[in-house]
Amino acid sequence: CTVGAASALVLNAFRSNLVFFSSPTQVHANEAPRDRSFRIGGLVEEGSVVRAPQGLTLQFVVTDSARRVPVRYSGLTPDLFQEGKGVVAQGRIGADGVFVADQVLAKHDENYMAPEAAEALARARGAAQEAAK
Repeated sequence: CTVGAASALVLNAFRSNLVFFSSPTQVHANEAPRDRSFRIGGLVEEGSVVRAPQGLTLQFVVTDSARRVPVRYSGLTPDLFQEGKGVVAQGRIGADGVFVADQVLAKHDENYMAPEAAEALARARGAAQEAAK
């Protein structure tokens, strides 16, 4: 009985700390969690980064080549954060549809992108190619 209760507590803690990954296409399809934090990944859209004149706030757009999601973040960005490069942001979707990030991660080098982000980009490109036929 004690083992069962302990297992239930561990599983509940794991489930509450689990952070899901969604692509911009999934966010637009309402497949992303609305009531909890999740990660969104894709590419930082070219020309979308706008830094506030004062402070550390910036806005940018994450895209998977099919859909776009605006992101707002206050904090230091990784050195490798830049337009046209892979990014994963963790946070929540606001009522206005803007993803409010509390953490931003950039890819480590030219050969690395988070597997979830790479898969999302590949799926979106495939869907865009099918739609173009």
